[in-house]
Amino acid sequence: MFLENTVNHKEQFGWIEVICGSMFSGKTEELIRRLKRAQFAKQKVEIFKPAIDTRYDDEMVVSHDANEIRSTPVPAAANIAILAQGCDVVGIDEAQFFDDEIVKICNDLANQGIRVIVAGLDMDFKGNPFGPMPALMATAEYVTKVHAVCTRTGNLANYSFRKTDNDKLVMLGETEEYEPLSRAAYYHAMRKDQEKK
Repeated sequence: MFLENTVNHKEQFGWIEVICGSMFSGKTEELIRRLKRAQFAKQKVEIFKPAIDTRYDDEMVVSHDANEIRSTPVPAAANIAILAQGCDVVGIDEAQFFDDEIVKICNDLANQGIRVIVAGLDMDFKGNPFGPMPALMATAEYVTKVHAVCTRTGNLANYSFRKTDNDKLVMLGETEEYEPLSRAAYYHAMRKDQEKK
């Protein structure tokens, strides 16, 4: 269960919230919702995304449903530490694309009293833990796993199946390149792909 209130108000530490799941599961939508609530509460909020993510907009964090919030694109996690000083809340989208230093940066920010909200894919297209996400989930106080709906079975989907024949780990894409699949559908799709090779 996700709780936002702290009991001991003398404690000056922040915390880390991770929102994870497959593609099309609503990760960015939930990130934007939490950040807009903090802005409405007049908290100082900064949002960051990896500079390589230019799918919808160069500067905005945009969900698949076209909700958006202004962000600062950064080339590396180290930039976040510099730009986040004086914030109450820091949001980070597409965390799986950052280097491993993102884990230390998030923990350092939380230790400075900042609420850190991170969204990212928990698994890559091969079904393996993605980049720094496992370490972020392990050190976070709150982890929310969201699910898409499987395009083949209608069940909950937690895998991002790549429909194109590209083995690069990082490949930006949308519905033409990826589809959310349940465990069973993903297993059958991967087996079918292996039989073709």
